[in-house]
Amino acid sequence: MLHLLANAHVFAPQDLGVRHLLIGNGRVLAIVNDPDDVSSPGLLVTDLDGRRLLPGFIDGHAHITGGGGESGFASRVPPVPLSRFTSAGVTSVVGVLGTDDTTRDTRGLVAQARALREEGMSAWCHTGGYHVPPVTLTGSVRDDIVFIDPIIGIGEVAISDHRSSQPTLDEILRLAGDVHVAGLITGKAGVLHLHLGDGDRGMKLIRKALKKTELPARVFNPTHVNRNKALFEEAIELASKGCVVDITAYPVADGDDAWAADVALMRYLDSDAPAANVTISSDGGGCLPEFNEQGEMTKMDVGSPHCLGETLKALLDRGIDLASVLPAFTSNVAKLLRLRDKGSVGVGFAADFIVLDNAHEITDVMLGGVWHVANGEQKVLGQFETEDNS
Repeated sequence: MLHLLANAHVFAPQDLGVRHLLIGNGRVLAIVNDPDDVSSPGLLVTDLDGRRLLPGFIDGHAHITGGGGESGFASRVPPVPLSRFTSAGVTSVVGVLGTDDTTRDTRGLVAQARALREEGMSAWCHTGGYHVPPVTLTGSVRDDIVFIDPIIGIGEVAISDHRSSQPTLDEILRLAGDVHVAGLITGKAGVLHLHLGDGDRGMKLIRKALKKTELPARVFNPTHVNRNKALFEEAIELASKGCVVDITAYPVADGDDAWAADVALMRYLDSDAPAANVTISSDGGGCLPEFNEQGEMTKMDVGSPHCLGETLKALLDRGIDLASVLPAFTSNVAKLLRLRDKGSVGVGFAADFIVLDNAHEITDVMLGGVWHVANGEQKVLGQFETEDNS
């Protein structure tokens, strides 16, 4: 069935004004100024009445199989169900392993990515986890990326963190070289997604890698760059050299030596770094721990995909222009990850959309032409979800 989304104020992410979108087979077939241009018998029409329609969020860093495990087996976070993503406006996701790449592995990550796909979501994953040598499915990170469809990169490999395997420069370069070549062979993302901890070394390994080798800067993709303010300044410098840096949308308490995601994005866009070289992810399903000086976990929270929508709302509540900040949630991520039909509203692109109300709240979410959330009501649940636990 053809579906017309009428009177949508389209941010593609640039502001296109009020348009009418013809949807069919999960894609945008036409964007017109006059709905009569696409009239057809049996056409299903949804009138958005001037509400803002955006590309769906692409969450480039989520623990789809669950994170945690830093405080015993009971601290392992459960997998994130479908509706936790879709109700948050996430229409595409990339799964990662974190600290626990022992009881969790790449096999499980690929399986969960495929499960989300079967439930209607666009999902990919990276191979490996915090540690070197990385946990792989085939025994080779390059083979994992080349031969296994959902795998598009390596990560999150931990540096400057007491939970990492303290990788050397040569080990990081070997991973970066392998992922770069695999990306060339396949057309996949080909990025080394690097978890940054609070260690004093910061991004020293990345700076050395860029100075020592011929590898493109885009290969090195650091995340959690807003976790402390000194690290964020390093991130801006690296972005100016061509790296794409990833801000994490997690809660920041008053007095913390960190930037909240909305503040971090504003500071980034006010810098001289390229606007296309910044993204925002949720760390959904990941453990957000606090440690004492002995490396023992004293407190734990869990990342939520809803932090993305909350961050966008915080920016819009400040009066920031939607078109200026939206790429960090959408088109910038798609470009980095080489997801060619995602992150924008355009003819031929996937019909993955978010609709916002006047209070900047997400009211409707469409994945592949199907409403998963409509008028604030969850319409599609994962196989093992119920109305009570979604």
